[in-house]
Order: sequence, then C-alpha cells, then structure tokens
Amino acid sequence: MITRIEKSKAQQRAAEMMRQAGIQIGDHEIDLIEVVDFGLSHLETEGVQVFTMVSTQRIAAKVLVLFPNQTEPEHWHPQVGDDPGKQETVRHIWGDLRFYVAGDDNMKEGFIAQDKESAYTLRHERVLKPGDQLTFEPYEKHWFQAGPRGAVLYSFSTTVRDGLDGFTDPDIQRITVVKDED
Repeated sequence: MITRIEKSKAQQRAAEMMRQAGIQIGDHEIDLIEVVDFGLSHLETEGVQVFTMVSTQRIAAKVLVLFPNQTEPEHWHPQVGDDPGKQETVRHIWGDLRFYVAGDDNMKEGFIAQDKESAYTLRHERVLKPGDQLTFEPYEKHWFQAGPRGAVLYSFSTTVRDGLDGFTDPDIQRITVVKDED
C-alpha cells in the first residue's frame, strides 16, 4: 500500500528518469505511470514504475523504470485460457540493470532483500548494458534489479495480463492499493 503523495512523487521521479534516458513523455502522461509496490509497502526496495505506451489484445509496449537498487520480484507469465502466456522482450535503455534467470549461481553485483531468501530462487546473474536485450517465454521465471543509478528499459510483449502473473513470494499482490493520507 502506498499513499497518494508517494504515488505522485514516484510518478514524477520515474518521468525524470525516462527523460534522462532520452524517452519523451509529456507532462499530461505522468499520471498514467503505474506505481507498483506489489502489496509489500516498501516501494524503494521491491517495486517498479510502468508507463504503458500501447496495450492491445495482441501486443504491448511499455517503459519500465527501476529506482536505484529497486527490485522487481521473481515472477513468471502463466497461461491464461487458450493463450499460452506472455512472451516478453526487454531492452535495456539506461542505467544499471541485472536480470536473474535459471542457471548456476553466479550472483556478484545483486542482492536479495532482507528476509526474502525463499522469494528469490534464481541466482544466475546477467548484467545488461544499454542496448542489451533478453526474451522470456511464457512460464520462464525471472526477476531483475537496478544498480546504484537505477534503470530504464523497454518491455515489448504479447498480450499483457499483469494481474495474473505468478510470483514466488506468496505475500505479493500485483495490484497496488493507494490510500489517502491520514
């Protein structure tokens, strides 16, 4: 859960990072940036900011922004009805970015959030440089993390059903709850 003020500040910060990365975003679009805390209420540690450029029944294109050392939790894109699940290609645009995928444990730069060892089972680290990209098939488990500068990346995929993604952490709720200040 986040407050309206936290949401607004995160949207502004994400827009600034997008502009720093050379991505044009109009002032009228800043309110469209989704701020995702995964129901964990510690956005700076585990979360992501998502600007959806297009989302149809066939394709989606988004800009993902991670604040410094922010992690998008381990997840996968399951089958939904007759759809085999989302296939996604991510392309690193700016900043410091690490992806974690199946393979031998070679984690050197990344870290696991405190008390979350069981929620991050993948430890094969892929350090991406701007221009690098990865493609994930449906059900292919992955997670990613920004370094000290944060990161901006594109996500191109088949139909998006983010609310139905699977997460290793059983405490995650994909849809963020925003509350008024007390």
